[in-house]
Amino acid sequence: MTPRAGTMQLACMFSSILLFGAAGLLLFISLQDSTELTPRQAPGVKFDIRLQQPHNEFAPGRSQDGDFKAPAERVTQDLSSRAPRGFNLLVPDQPQAHPGARLRPRQRRRRLLIKKMPAAAAVPANSSADTFVRPAPRAPDGRWVSLQQRQQERKRVMWEACAKYRASSSRRAVTPRHVSRIFVEDRHRVLYCEVPKAGCSNWKRVLMVLAGLASSAADIQHNTVHYGSALKRLDTFDRQGILHRLGTYTKMLFVREPFERLVSAFRDKFEHPNSYYHPVFGKAILARYRANASREALRTGSGVRFPEFVQYLLDVHRPVGMDIHWDHVSRLCSPCLIDYDFVGKFESMEDDANFFLSLIHAPRNLTFPRFKDRHAQEARTTARITHQYFAQLSAPQRQRAYDFYYMDYLMFNYSKPFADLY
Repeated sequence: MTPRAGTMQLACMFSSILLFGAAGLLLFISLQDSTELTPRQAPGVKFDIRLQQPHNEFAPGRSQDGDFKAPAERVTQDLSSRAPRGFNLLVPDQPQAHPGARLRPRQRRRRLLIKKMPAAAAVPANSSADTFVRPAPRAPDGRWVSLQQRQQERKRVMWEACAKYRASSSRRAVTPRHVSRIFVEDRHRVLYCEVPKAGCSNWKRVLMVLAGLASSAADIQHNTVHYGSALKRLDTFDRQGILHRLGTYTKMLFVREPFERLVSAFRDKFEHPNSYYHPVFGKAILARYRANASREALRTGSGVRFPEFVQYLLDVHRPVGMDIHWDHVSRLCSPCLIDYDFVGKFESMEDDANFFLSLIHAPRNLTFPRFKDRHAQEARTTARITHQYFAQLSAPQRQRAYDFYYMDYLMFNYSKPFADLY
């Protein structure tokens, strides 16, 4: 073979190899799915960002800043299960990513608020299975919306007062003392802060029925409610149990106009025979504030008058300590420290109570009792009766009493009961 022939043969072989390679590449490209070569992107999310699942580094219900909260991701899924059938619960819009914006790998966990309106907050998650399913709401849809708005407004006012006057409270750790007035109902996952003279006896009856301890609230006697051990207090649990319940249970309290609550307590404890308040409080009050008190009065402690009782209340050097029946709600329930999901009022008890029972899926035949727990023959303390008692005080005494309960008036949005108060 000549050199020229060998060169031609090598050139032909090289050309054949190039042609086969090019054909193979074209065939490979034609067999590929074009979608597999295109990056898949979520709307508004850059391709190079990886989403991370948040992980819980704290105790159940505990957030990094020390507050007790439930995970925000559980909120939306609970909305449909907690609302009675036939009622379309309004859910706040979830924040949407803007085009081209990065998604934060971790979102700050929100406080849970029960049944709030759009653009306000979410509904507290309750992970327990609903024992009772309601076929329909207890109130028409429009009424439910009104009750939701009422809750939203009450919590807004309460938080604003806390932010203005109790800003340091939210940074404190919850101790057993802060939860000593909170009763626990595990079956429906409810925490109730007891405020005496604001329907607490009947609320504890309702909790006992919810817990399966009685079939009817009317069957439960007063002494069983207040001196029995059927209902557990939150401070009887260990720290983990307290944290878990504060973070996952529905927390509620009911309040009452402060002056009206004070007069109700006075009438109950000092205008009727009482084997505790007369000897413990009555004797000390009469000895300190009544000039020339009779021996009989000093011996029994009976017959304390309302102005004398108010003198005791306002005295910074009281001869006997405070009592839960006239202590501030802000001290009893620590609402600036504990994030209550539901704030009810004695003045709208029937609507608020039955709305709350619907929210927790209580048995449909369970309604809030309307009977008077003690001294049933006596008229309930009303605004008119309250004014009659406070008319016995001087204007400066009324002002000092208003100042004493100022935070309760402010936090729960009660109007000034007398025009001359400032």
